Amino acid sequence: MSGTSTHAEMPHRVLGRTGEQVSAIGLGGWHLSLSHVEERLSLRIVRTAIDRGITFMDNSWDYNEGASELRMGKALRDGYRDRVFLMTKVDGRSKTAAARQLDESLRRLGTDRIDLVQHHEILRYEDPHRIFDEEGANAALVEARQAGKLRYIGFTGHKDPHIHLYTLELARAKGFRFDTVQMPLNVMDAHFRSFEKLVLPELVRQNIGVLGMKSMGGGVLLKSGAVTPVECLRYALSLPTSVVITGIDKLQHLDQAVDVASGFTPMSNDERTEILARTADFAATGAFELFKTSSIFDATAKHPEWLGDEPKWVREAMA
Repeated sequence: MSGTSTHAEMPHRVLGRTGEQVSAIGLGGWHLSLSHVEERLSLRIVRTAIDRGITFMDNSWDYNEGASELRMGKALRDGYRDRVFLMTKVDGRSKTAAARQLDESLRRLGTDRIDLVQHHEILRYEDPHRIFDEEGANAALVEARQAGKLRYIGFTGHKDPHIHLYTLELARAKGFRFDTVQMPLNVMDAHFRSFEKLVLPELVRQNIGVLGMKSMGGGVLLKSGAVTPVECLRYALSLPTSVVITGIDKLQHLDQAVDVASGFTPMSNDERTEILARTADFAATGAFELFKTSSIFDATAKHPEWLGDEPKWVREAMA
């Protein structure tokens, strides 16, 4: 794959127009503080991942009420912080809420600068309007970038590729260009409301860093029995991604991800055709991509207070 280099066990890829080199596999932050994952294990997972060449660290202000950032911050002490490309996300749509959440993330992660901060869960058509309002969240991130608190800005979402395209369109109208975009990329996405077919070509065209997530759909894809974890990872890595972020709650899962990446060869056309045919019926209605077809994964829908105040023009219109 173009733009790929190898660092010990782990291939590295270029993060879009930023020119940054990041590991082809990224470590998801959500799993680090699940109820069955003890803190000692989570710290070992992070440090072992770094020692094996994984440099891209994913997290979010809201993951497990901040526990995921706190644990990652502990793991990145003793020189590990300088070895990674650190990303987190904020939910705030207002400038005030986003700035507050960013400062909390900096404190939890134990750093004075985060490499990439992303607007989290852009799920609704009104979300880009809120972040690009004069007093919206993007103004907070741009100011934070100028102050040296962060380096790059992106956005994430898992609901509908058309909302991603609309966000890119509105950003362009506002004279802003995102550095990265995070979205589901998996073998079933190709069949239903597809980010791969609709958004991925646009990101490649604009040279925006592609962050793939939900390669196994939070484990739900595997319940179909149609694909294996290794096939899921290999399919996502065969797309023009900068990094494929995967949740790891066991050292065995870390070994699996590193093994797939270190011995990676892109799927051939015949392999891709076969796996798409095998998953077509399972994927046709989105039944195994619950992040698209249900609200289970929509944390901001459950906690609208995280978003902050509506823009001033909205409040005035409702007065």
